[in-house]
Amino acid sequence: MGIKRIIAIASAKGGVGKSTICANLANRFSKEFNVGILDADIYGPNQHIIFKLEDQKPEVKMIGEKKNFLPIISNDIKINGMGFILEPDKAAMWRGPMLSGAIKQLVDLTEWGDLDYLFIDMPPGTGDAYLTVAKDIKPDSVILVTSSSPLSIQDTIKSKILFNHLKIPIIGYINNMSYSLCPKCGEKMADYDELNISEKLDLIELGLLPRCNELANNDFIGSSIYFDPIYNELLKFV
Repeated sequence: MGIKRIIAIASAKGGVGKSTICANLANRFSKEFNVGILDADIYGPNQHIIFKLEDQKPEVKMIGEKKNFLPIISNDIKINGMGFILEPDKAAMWRGPMLSGAIKQLVDLTEWGDLDYLFIDMPPGTGDAYLTVAKDIKPDSVILVTSSSPLSIQDTIKSKILFNHLKIPIIGYINNMSYSLCPKCGEKMADYDELNISEKLDLIELGLLPRCNELANNDFIGSSIYFDPIYNELLKFV
């Protein structure tokens, strides 16, 4: 048993859609591969909400004297994260060492079985969570998420610097919320002044995603049209 490839979905900027993109990529890959998601955002986990699993709890399996988690399965995806463990009316008010320990336990104590891909939904920032993931989980590669906002691009540059320092290869970036769709004709409408993001980041653009109800409402069927091209592009690298 084992995990063949681990891919982190990351950005130092919060609110750019990392969790949504992670869930949709995992959903698309699950059509052809065995896939899992680790929600590594300890303070603000979202995968249990995206997959509408708020009332689910991972089953505990005893292996000798050791308690292991059986991940929740949805859409043929094995999922685990603090959202399944922490009560909804509680907040994880932990310092760095406790946060790092929680991430490591979520990986080590989850019975992932055989996976072709494990996607890691990273929290915003560049702190302890990233150092723990780099040291103990060792992703094979990372996909960065940005929007066309100048502030988002600047934070994405910080993400790139961090992963280069950690020697984790960056496949490229996804430009999320890069345009809107006209509600009458369906034509693309730019939300920002056009920027050459690929030049600013010096990274490959893996795809562009719009602001749309399908993504906002976690409609995997409706959003598949946007992720099929990204999936085909990613297959060249992973």
